[in-house]
Amino acid sequence: MLCAAIDIGSNTTRVLVAEPQEGQLRKVMEQRAYTRIGKSSQHNGAIDADKVAELAEAVATQVRLAEEVGAEAIRTVATAAIREAANRTEVVAEIARVAGVEVEVLSEHEAGRLAFIGATKTLGHPVEGDVAVVDVGGGSSEVVVGSVTGGVRSVQSFKIGSGSLADDFLSNDPPSPAEIRAVRDHIADFFEGIEFEQPDQAVAVGGSATSLRTLVGAALEYETLERAIRVLTGDPILEVAKRFELDPRRVRILPTGVLLLEKLSELLGQPLQIGKGGLREGIILDLLNGAANGAARALAA
Repeated sequence: MLCAAIDIGSNTTRVLVAEPQEGQLRKVMEQRAYTRIGKSSQHNGAIDADKVAELAEAVATQVRLAEEVGAEAIRTVATAAIREAANRTEVVAEIARVAGVEVEVLSEHEAGRLAFIGATKTLGHPVEGDVAVVDVGGGSSEVVVGSVTGGVRSVQSFKIGSGSLADDFLSNDPPSPAEIRAVRDHIADFFEGIEFEQPDQAVAVGGSATSLRTLVGAALEYETLERAIRVLTGDPILEVAKRFELDPRRVRILPTGVLLLEKLSELLGQPLQIGKGGLREGIILDLLNGAANGAARALAA
């Protein structure tokens, strides 16, 4: 069964179409649009009308792409940027009207649960003990702790993200040492006094983490994250983007994403594996599980 997940985040709106194959997910199609919702919020906390129209068209395009490749079920979700918008109801209604799909605004806990499923079920190896899933987004960051057997135990969401930090602190190209120090200091102040359960392993998901795979490989620890900062601050954004085949808009906000990941890794006491799946994969696995349960109930009846 082909399923599609559309994830409306603070930086990007993404679609994934996949189907089950040998206990994993086979990706059929992926597409993203850099919608940067957080950057377009007005002073009253509402998303402006032009951005809502752009967002609705992006989702409509992704629905059409999913249908064209044969998706039988499509689930569209929104996270922090829309959840916290003053005009959330109007935004959701307009996307639904233009794209023809219901938009589900996820709670922090539900978003964490789905990201945890997507991260732990797609690693490709057995996951034992307590796991922390770290999801650094554009406007917020989540740390989800649990186990594969016991499920999610805690979800902590923090209103700090790569996009908002880049907008507030980074204006030079490439970022200056003074700007990087200012971001580090701000992150340190933000997380002062915050403690996490110490997991047996930790997995990073989200756009910042997956982009870093190209720069430094699949494991994020202090040395590799510091190397990423040197790369991202050594040359202009367009040169880095071309060298590593990344979107320049991602490269612009990647230094702040790296610094957030570095701090969260330090607080968890574990290096971060870069996950092969996250929220969208969790949505599709949840859809498939629901379909399987529905079929089982039908047979039982």
